Amino acid sequence: MFLAVLLWTGFGNPAHAQDAGDPVAGENEFRKCRACHMIQDDQGVDIQRGGKAGPNLWNVIGRRIASDEEYRYGPGILEVAEAKPDLVWTEDELVSYITDPNGWLRAQSGDPAARTKMTFRLREGQADLAAYLASVSSGAGETEAATE
Repeated sequence: MFLAVLLWTGFGNPAHAQDAGDPVAGENEFRKCRACHMIQDDQGVDIQRGGKAGPNLWNVIGRRIASDEEYRYGPGILEVAEAKPDLVWTEDELVSYITDPNGWLRAQSGDPAARTKMTFRLREGQADLAAYLASVSSGAGETEAATE
């Protein structure tokens, strides 16, 4: 019976939370993000030019929440980062966040009034976008999160 419940809920599959995304389609989805975000590597090379209203998304997958030192985060996400120092952006975590930023922040913080500075919600293609962001990362974000 236990095995049947695991299989029925999807917990028997390690990738149960989200389907694997398509990085090529995700690159297309990133166009919706460019007004506020860029992807610039640690050498200053622009992978995707964009705005600076949001943090640079280079190596975001594997990076601790609210850890881009060049970005001024809002108080809600900073509180989550302080309360959960081991929380990192995984593809699944990012999919949840970009689907409903305020909902994600409220769930993580336990504060029903918490608000994020990010007001845009991606209605579709979230897994693709997360896969794209993972594909343009050098892996340094994972090393940073593991060593700090």
